Amino acid sequence: MPASELHPELRRIHAFLSEFARRQAGRTIGLPGGFAVRDDAFAHSRANNQVVVDGAVDPGALPALADEALGDLPYRLVSVLDDATGTACAEPLVQAGYRHSVYLIMLHSGPAPALAPGAGPEAGIVDLDALRGPLARRWHGFVPDAGDEVVRHLVERREARRRGAETVHFIGSRAEDGEVASWADLYMDPASGTAQIEDLVTAEDRLGRGHAGAVLAAALRLAMGAGCGTRFLTADAADWPRHWYARRGFTAVGRMHSFERA
Repeated sequence: MPASELHPELRRIHAFLSEFARRQAGRTIGLPGGFAVRDDAFAHSRANNQVVVDGAVDPGALPALADEALGDLPYRLVSVLDDATGTACAEPLVQAGYRHSVYLIMLHSGPAPALAPGAGPEAGIVDLDALRGPLARRWHGFVPDAGDEVVRHLVERREARRRGAETVHFIGSRAEDGEVASWADLYMDPASGTAQIEDLVTAEDRLGRGHAGAVLAAALRLAMGAGCGTRFLTADAADWPRHWYARRGFTAVGRMHSFERA
């Protein structure tokens, strides 16, 4: 949509996403219309080594810019925060061999989810040590051909996320045996009143038991308690979780674009 028609919260959300990427990066490289983030400690993590477009860019020049910034890597990831810019960049990037995905930016509204003790699983802040085992098993399921070193980077990159925002929490819901069954990240900037919930995942053998709902509710309560009136997440526009989030008070207010090439 034209910039003049952007949802009023989108500018704040775009600025938060851009700043988070910069803050968690090992180093940044300035590019026309955006920047590249690099982190040699997590070289197998595309999210830590990508191009972020957060301004005006020449779509035809973007494939070459990505090659220049990420040329030593065997993959490419380009994230475009603005919907109109991402749509304009799709043709040259797809022609250059990229796969195009669209993600909805979904904004939460309404009251904090009620906490009913004993009514189901509960969730709260957990440390990374509690997540390492469940995270590694889930990643081995998602990418069964990935080696142990790749999975280690995908797990340990959460340490870098601690740099991304003023407050970063890992939220988890534990199963009866004490292991974390579902988890998500919560990034908050109380000064701007912005919070993002990211990477909500449930262990495959714990699905359907209410753990994800407990994690989401706990993250929202923490964000609201910190005074974050802008509470958002991103969801694949072509996948079912967007409907699950919509039933829990989230509304799509914009789109961002992701382009990947192996």
